[in-house]
Amino acid sequence: MGSDSEAEKSTQKERERKKMLAVAPIARPLAGKKLCKRTLKLVRRASEHKCLKRGVKEVVKSIRRGHKGFCVIAGNISPIDVITHVPILCEESNIPYIYVPSKEDLANAGATKRPTCCVLVLTKPAKGELGADEQEKLKAEYNQVVTEVNEVMASLF
Repeated sequence: MGSDSEAEKSTQKERERKKMLAVAPIARPLAGKKLCKRTLKLVRRASEHKCLKRGVKEVVKSIRRGHKGFCVIAGNISPIDVITHVPILCEESNIPYIYVPSKEDLANAGATKRPTCCVLVLTKPAKGELGADEQEKLKAEYNQVVTEVNEVMASLF
């Protein structure tokens, strides 16, 4: 019950391999399997609580306005020139960022139908307020992912 057949496992591995082949060479730091799963879970939760900015235009605008958060960038964007300035903006603003292999997975986590280049996870919603309990859960998950991303960044340099 619940275990996949060999054919399903092989097709899933093939899909994973194709995703990794499509990733651009500048996509560093790239999230591993576990960190990617945790990051997309954080994006999904932030989307539910309206704490998410989607797309290059919105993300850049938010960063320039001084909003703090955590940036997640898709690694399989073509042409890559569309998002090459986003990591630089993040570094200048001291915002942690990480690449995930698939723009489709990022869009699914962000509750949109269109593939998304990047998202900015905010710690509090742009409009309105969250309940204290929900705010605490989101903040704890956010801090955990950001700590792991900082560890990955430190291992690169």
